[in-house]
Amino acid sequence: MEDFEVLSCGMRVLQTDDLFRLGTDSILLSNFASPLRGRRIADLGAGGSALGVLLCAANEKCEVTGIEIQEKACDISRKNIEINGLHARLHIMQGDLREIRTLLPANSFDTVISNPPYFPVGSGAQPEEPAFAIARTETCCTLNELCSAAAWLLRYGGSFYLVHRPERLAEIIYLLKTHHLEPKRLRFVRHHPTAAVSLALIESRSGGKSGLQIENDLILFDENGAQTREYREIYHMP
Repeated sequence: MEDFEVLSCGMRVLQTDDLFRLGTDSILLSNFASPLRGRRIADLGAGGSALGVLLCAANEKCEVTGIEIQEKACDISRKNIEINGLHARLHIMQGDLREIRTLLPANSFDTVISNPPYFPVGSGAQPEEPAFAIARTETCCTLNELCSAAAWLLRYGGSFYLVHRPERLAEIIYLLKTHHLEPKRLRFVRHHPTAAVSLALIESRSGGKSGLQIENDLILFDENGAQTREYREIYHMP
């Protein structure tokens, strides 16, 4: 089943039941990355390009290239590009991130961004639907391979924005530094003030000097379950 979701920015994205739908993590990642440094952006594991649509809506000068391995997701991306009139600024490329050096030239982007699969292969229950398995687990691209691809694409001084699970933070920081991507900003997300951290938003910089800024936690709901002011601002709600 397909249906359209109207985003708070006024854009629309096509959603389907057989692919992962736009989630809070992508919306928070888009906000965390704004304002974007530079105009050339690569979205690794772009899915249906909902994140690319959000980025284009936030910055009318940016140009986004999404790389996605699944043919069905690329078809959805093309539809999302068409319905939002983004042919000049949003592009989708079907390809395997593990073969990034054959897809795109080195140092060709100012910014790389990704909402990747969170779980290693073999951890937890494996989804029966192949598309969900690829989106949820590192079936087609490990965290190490993702960081390697980002490092290849970024110009010196460019930024890599990533959303991930907090329990993998030590591994993430190690792999970023291994690929000469220096962690510069970190922000944790909690559903309410006393909840455990559910997401980590991370910015790293190609060739950056050491020095990590840990920002205040992003709280989505207050102790009474009401949306926080910042949540409403991110979603452009009154």
